[in-house]
Amino acid sequence: MAGDKGLGKGKTSGISRRNLLKTGAVSAGVLVGGGLLSQAMHAQETHPADQHHAAADPAAHSEHNSLLVGVVDHQRNGFDPMQVLVDWDAGQVSVLPNGQTLREYNIYAEDKEIEIAPGIFYPAWTYNGRVPGPTIRCTEGDRLRIRFINGGTHPHTLHFHGIHPFEMDGVPGAGPGEIAPGQTFTYEFDADPFGCFLYHCHAMPLKRHIHKGLYGAFIVDPKQGRPPAREFVMVMNGFDTNFDEENEVYAVNTVGHEYVRRPIPAKVGELIRVYLINIVEFDPLNSFHLHANMFDYYDHGTTLEPTLRTVDTIMQVQGQRGILEFKYRWPGKYMFHAHVSEFTELGWMGQFNVVPPDQFEAAMAEVGVDAEWDRKATQGSTAKANA
Repeated sequence: MAGDKGLGKGKTSGISRRNLLKTGAVSAGVLVGGGLLSQAMHAQETHPADQHHAAADPAAHSEHNSLLVGVVDHQRNGFDPMQVLVDWDAGQVSVLPNGQTLREYNIYAEDKEIEIAPGIFYPAWTYNGRVPGPTIRCTEGDRLRIRFINGGTHPHTLHFHGIHPFEMDGVPGAGPGEIAPGQTFTYEFDADPFGCFLYHCHAMPLKRHIHKGLYGAFIVDPKQGRPPAREFVMVMNGFDTNFDEENEVYAVNTVGHEYVRRPIPAKVGELIRVYLINIVEFDPLNSFHLHANMFDYYDHGTTLEPTLRTVDTIMQVQGQRGILEFKYRWPGKYMFHAHVSEFTELGWMGQFNVVPPDQFEAAMAEVGVDAEWDRKATQGSTAKANA
């Protein structure tokens, strides 16, 4: 299939994920598996321009057994995983004659090379130039009008999880079916029910269109809103860099180990809410494990009462999602990761940097976020009760 044969500047063609673990390094972005390599080896295998960043990177000297060394150019990518955590797209809002809220969105498909780990580039298919695509957020009962423009080189669709008419299902044979390159179609339906959902391309072959990057989070708030919290969206994804139907890189929000290098700021005692979605292809299960804490879990997010209470690990099949809620009692840098060690070593690991309120501004500055990031994390709800 076009666009699949080359990997751009950081080729890993012919290297399996298990070989990555055995060799311990990929030139053009050192991948350490099973123990950190010596600083001499880092100096030999890291591009000279990156040596300063690797040396300054606290992740490169941490106690963790396997880390991606170096930094990803988020400006080149056109999106930053720290911003993806809180970048809710509430659409252009107006009111219909019947009083119903109308939210209008524009989503376009685009072929785009992205950097998924330091020096490792992937020929992605994207929504709005990013993986995952924009996080669509609305309130239960809103009318959604999503104009889809296919600027890619293959037929694509938008398939939303949730309840909607057959013609709006975004699958071959329903409504317009697959949208050809250069064509547009407007999907329109009411947001029903509330919950944590996703959307993705449903063109064939399905596994190719998903693993290439055509997916995003779809959050529908209950009309009454949820209790105030610091909210994050985490899309668990993986990347098959040599197209052998095994993933070589795993991540949350695309960039491996990004939230180890840049721990997510949070405050002691505040409620944290994570909208968790698994869209990893080729692996039957993924998981989320929280260190030194327990969480309540709302399967699919379609209830206001937890479906599981006081757990620290949750499993999800592909397409499954849910909401996690928890608080930290003490400050510290707390790990979270997949409880499949191979996934963790290949990029699926992060940290929450939990600090007292008077240290929160400094914690944000350390990872390059600001007061606007804080505002979006705590005031993202579209529910009228929280507007």
